Amino acid sequence: MSMESHSLRKPEWLKIPLRSGTELSTVQSILNRYALHTVCKEANCPNRMECYSRKTATFLILGPVCTRNCTFCNVTPGNPCPPDPEEPERVREAVRELGLRYVVITSVTRDDLTDGGASHFARTIHLLKELQPPVQVEVLIPDFKGDPDALRLVLEARPSVLNHNVETVPRLYPEVRPQAVYARSLELLRRAKEFLRTRKDVAPSSSRGSLKTKSGLMVGLGETEEEVVSVLKNLREVDCDYLTIGQYLAPSRHHHPVVEYVPPKQFARYRDIALELGFLQVASGPFVRSSYHAAEMAS
Repeated sequence: MSMESHSLRKPEWLKIPLRSGTELSTVQSILNRYALHTVCKEANCPNRMECYSRKTATFLILGPVCTRNCTFCNVTPGNPCPPDPEEPERVREAVRELGLRYVVITSVTRDDLTDGGASHFARTIHLLKELQPPVQVEVLIPDFKGDPDALRLVLEARPSVLNHNVETVPRLYPEVRPQAVYARSLELLRRAKEFLRTRKDVAPSSSRGSLKTKSGLMVGLGETEEEVVSVLKNLREVDCDYLTIGQYLAPSRHHHPVVEYVPPKQFARYRDIALELGFLQVASGPFVRSSYHAAEMAS
């Protein structure tokens, strides 16, 4: 399939209705007041207006600059500043003011930090779990370069859901995620479940039971159905519970091109296959992103 596809016309099912309302300005005002970033804005997410209108946002900690340069991502690559030690407290206050009961925390990849930013994640989780009424916390973490101690720091903070995206099929990693390793991402998800099995004391104190793991991938980058199904099988082999599949949308002409706009019926097929493989919850559709309707998936 040709990679010269920037001229592909966006189909009707990918046209997003305009939204407005006081909730949009309210959320943005709170984020500005606490000097916080969201992946919604930094990654140019197509669902930003919908989520803001529902008073939800995915907080992006550890700054807006990433040490990696993935060709699919709109987050700015470069040399980031040191972590802001007061950021976890500001996240807590913003969550309190927004009245959220389910919070998603993610970050850029910080290969410049010894622990990859894991202690910053842990501090943020601990502070959010002090809120009353209780708040559920989902974390979408980088791979921490495969460091099991960094992963342990996050797990010991007891998030409700640990998300780590494989993003695409292994064949496309050199083009799409040149600094990532597919096997390393699978091993992270496996280690998370293994750690929870051997350390019952860190399982979330919830009627839903132990921590759930989650992963996601984009389609439309040039992958085949066979390759996608192989990834789904790999994720189930490491006991991944939740899955998201969404359409890749190139942020600019300088990013990896969209090779195909995958039709809704194919997303439905992927969902059926994933459920047959044993995933507990699957969100598969053109507009699905990692944290889109995350609370509903975890409920």
